Amino acid sequence: MLKRILIVVLFVTTLNIIFAHHALWNEHTTLAIGASAPDFNLPATDGKHYSLSSFKDAKILVVVFTCNHCPTAQAYEDRIIALTNRYKSKGVAVVAIMPNDPKSIRLDELGYTDLSDSFDEMKIRAAEKHFNFPYLYDGDDQEVSKKYGPIATPHVFIFDATRKLRYSGRVDDVEKPGKTPHHTDAANAIDALLQNKPVPIAATKVFGCSIKWAEKSNWITLAQQQWAAEPVTIQPISTDSIQYLLQNHSNKLRLINVWATWCGPCVTEFPEFITINRMYRGRDFEFISISADDPSKKQKALAFLQSQQASSHNYIFNSDDKYKLIEAIDPNWQGALPYTLLVEPGGKIVYAKEGPIDPALMKKTIVDNPYIGRYY
Repeated sequence: MLKRILIVVLFVTTLNIIFAHHALWNEHTTLAIGASAPDFNLPATDGKHYSLSSFKDAKILVVVFTCNHCPTAQAYEDRIIALTNRYKSKGVAVVAIMPNDPKSIRLDELGYTDLSDSFDEMKIRAAEKHFNFPYLYDGDDQEVSKKYGPIATPHVFIFDATRKLRYSGRVDDVEKPGKTPHHTDAANAIDALLQNKPVPIAATKVFGCSIKWAEKSNWITLAQQQWAAEPVTIQPISTDSIQYLLQNHSNKLRLINVWATWCGPCVTEFPEFITINRMYRGRDFEFISISADDPSKKQKALAFLQSQQASSHNYIFNSDDKYKLIEAIDPNWQGALPYTLLVEPGGKIVYAKEGPIDPALMKKTIVDNPYIGRYY
């Protein structure tokens, strides 16, 4: 009976999330073709502030609304860099604006990224990708984004010399990198404007991640309620079962953390694993925790896991012989806790760390692994 009630609660919660998300999609009007470019004054990852006047000498201004976390936005980063290089000498300026409210992004919306959309994380992404255009932050009040009204990330707005909008839409019609697009709409619009010709197609639909408006705060609350309702369990595990886990006969990238309630660094870093699990568990990924507490301390270990809302696969070693645990996990492990492994399907260990992990490095290692990846 309790299981049925839990299923109903999760179903209703999911419906509420879907309806809230759908309603918020349509609240902001997209700038109309022929409209003047709204001014802005926003901070950029290069330490400067930019406004429309910063690009007064450009014949054409391309404003791209994009972000860090969206797989479609990441798929287009190199193409936006190439577009900037291609047209820079022809008097075309490109500027990118990040429109999302970082506080309105659920952890399970970060399944294709190691970075969310805070200003500090934007700086990291801009440096990693060597952006050759200014990358501006509008996540605090989203006033500029509301004036432009992007539908999704990335959304391109192209303005002529008088700063009238002549094109609004996609970069091209192929999302995944490496494939040749059939329609290069943004480039076609720029080429037409440079030749003083009408833009062949002035507006297209935009495929990508929805804009995370601040009004989505209830979306986060609903997610937290959903996670809190998930059951937390712990089961005994033997050396043979541990070795079977490490062989990883699943099709999932498997993150294994060995910890104990008496280990300070283990307890301190454990919330990071919960975050990582919530980010990637919707993909081909799973998190497994193995407690090194004595079997008699099972209830104590379970209580800690419950306090962390650790609804992942949780085990406790079924023997008090810790040296058997060490050998079963990894003969190269010297025995200090915590100990963390990342195992590909087939049993290949691609990460092993004695001591606390670097959460940022772990997220990057996961999302850059070919079993996960940054694109659809």
